[in-house]
Amino acid sequence: MTEVMDQAHTLVQDFTAALSQPSTPPKDEPWAGQSLATGAAGIALFHIEQAATGQATWHSAHRWIGQAAAGEITATDSTGLYLGAPAIAFILQSVPDSVEHLYRDARTALHSHVVNLAHRRVGSALARMYRGAHANFAEYDTFYGLTGIGAYLLRTAPNSDAMEKVLRYLVSLTHPLDCDGHSTLGWWVDHDMRRTDRLPGGHGNLGVAHGITGPLLLLAQAHRRGIQVDGQAEAIRAICDHLDTWRQESDTGPWWPEHLTLTDLKTGRPHQHGPARPSWCYGTPGIARAGQLAGIALGDSALQRMYENALHQCLSDPVQLARITDGGLCHGWPGLYQTVFRAAHDAGTPHLAAQLPALRKNLVAHARPAAGDGPGLLEGDAGYALALTTVAADRPPITGWDACLLIN
Repeated sequence: MTEVMDQAHTLVQDFTAALSQPSTPPKDEPWAGQSLATGAAGIALFHIEQAATGQATWHSAHRWIGQAAAGEITATDSTGLYLGAPAIAFILQSVPDSVEHLYRDARTALHSHVVNLAHRRVGSALARMYRGAHANFAEYDTFYGLTGIGAYLLRTAPNSDAMEKVLRYLVSLTHPLDCDGHSTLGWWVDHDMRRTDRLPGGHGNLGVAHGITGPLLLLAQAHRRGIQVDGQAEAIRAICDHLDTWRQESDTGPWWPEHLTLTDLKTGRPHQHGPARPSWCYGTPGIARAGQLAGIALGDSALQRMYENALHQCLSDPVQLARITDGGLCHGWPGLYQTVFRAAHDAGTPHLAAQLPALRKNLVAHARPAAGDGPGLLEGDAGYALALTTVAADRPPITGWDACLLIN
């Protein structure tokens, strides 16, 4: 363990060097720095964690925060946890108490914008439901929807009216929707997986990033903390029942399809033939973490154990692990490690913790500073570096940065 921790520490220093200089966003994309996924906002999270742990001075973190907040911060209804005012508010909420005074006014102003945004977005979503129209990813998902906004509110204003409204909306999202005279899943969308084109019949997404497992994570995390609204426990159970219906059994353990089509619903069989890569965003690890937290929130040890066993079996399958081909938090080694690390700390058995050493070795072995998909958080160097800080310190992040993944 010590050797791997030392290797991780050295790699973190290499990533720090690769992420040392903020770059100016393209002139035609002035908002790019405000992106938690690819911009300075996400990279700032790494430098904030480094400073908070005493591994670096505050200077670098302050520069990256300044770069992320340069120019006019957008607070339109198209923003969410991964872009604009909510993204900047999230990173400012992560700064340690010792420097909080430097950002107090900005944080207060941004928080007000996010609260107002939550109220507006819930109102629009409920109006859409009343019209009997299908949802879209941007309404409810983790990246730009109300689930992500709720993740921010759960950290900053868990007892607020805004948080309550978000939770009530997510409860409503689990109810069937009468659309064009037909009953569909409340989170059914009418576009394709890439959000670029309409998909005949639409689809129902099961993933954490854009599917119903994201709302399950938020509902469970809130319920676990005693933040509850009427129908919340029933909504958690309804999503778990849906996941149970579509759980597929194999010789190497259960798995879930990434999404469902109308044909899938009619035949009772998914068009996907086997498990995809084990990732946070769509694969078994993200779904299993959500199910585990649902079991914990409901006090259902059998449900918790089932999902922990599913994750254990997934991690024990070399064929599934071989499908990981990149270094992103979203669907690579860093996201897998961080998700399993959090799940292992909550697990009722030692099986998941026993798999962390092998995952640490894989994470370290595949680390290549400045060789991935850019410097950003979601698919680039910053996300990889943050997962390595977890390995190097062998403890949960001080800043709780992985709340943006809804796994803590």
